[in-house]
Amino acid sequence: MVIEADKPGTMDLQRQVVVFNGNVAIAQGTMSLRAERIEVREAKNGDRFAAVIGEAGKPATYRQKRDSGNEWIEGSAERIEFDTRADSLKFSGQAQVRFLRGAEVTDEISGDSIVWNNSAGQISVVGGAPSAANPSGRIRAVLAPRAEAAASEQPATPPESLPLKPSRQLGGAPQ
Repeated sequence: MVIEADKPGTMDLQRQVVVFNGNVAIAQGTMSLRAERIEVREAKNGDRFAAVIGEAGKPATYRQKRDSGNEWIEGSAERIEFDTRADSLKFSGQAQVRFLRGAEVTDEISGDSIVWNNSAGQISVVGGAPSAANPSGRIRAVLAPRAEAAASEQPATPPESLPLKPSRQLGGAPQ
C-alpha cells in the first residue's frame, strides 16, 4: 500500500491505525482512493477498514479494476467506507458509482447512499433529501444490457443464399 498526503499523518503501530490528511492518495494494486482525509484500520487477521472522507465541493473517489476482463468500478461520495472482511464498499452523501468496460461506461448509479456487496454481487441504493446536485432526492440507475444477453436475444437469421425447406427428419413431408 502506498500512501501520499500533503499534510502530516499519524501511524499508530500498536493499534494498527493510519490517519492522513490533505489531498491523500492511496494505491494498492489496481485500487486507488483519493480524499481530503483517509483513516485505515487493520485487524490482526489482516482485514482492513478504510474511511475515505472528501471535503466541501471535492468528494472522495474510488477506482479499482474488477477481476473479469477489462472492467473497472469507480465512484465518488462525500464519504466512502471500504471493508475487506465484508468485501463491501459504502458510498455516502451524493454518491455516484460507475461500472466501465474499458473506457466505456456500462452502468451508472446515483443516490444519497450506495452499498456494493461484491461477494454477493448486490448493490443497494437509497435516495435522500433534495439537494442542489439532486433536486428530487430520487435515486437513478442507468443499466446497459450485458453483451452476452444482447447477443442471445438476437433472432437467428439464415443466410439469404440458402432457401428454407421443411425438415424430413421431423416427420413432416414437403407440401
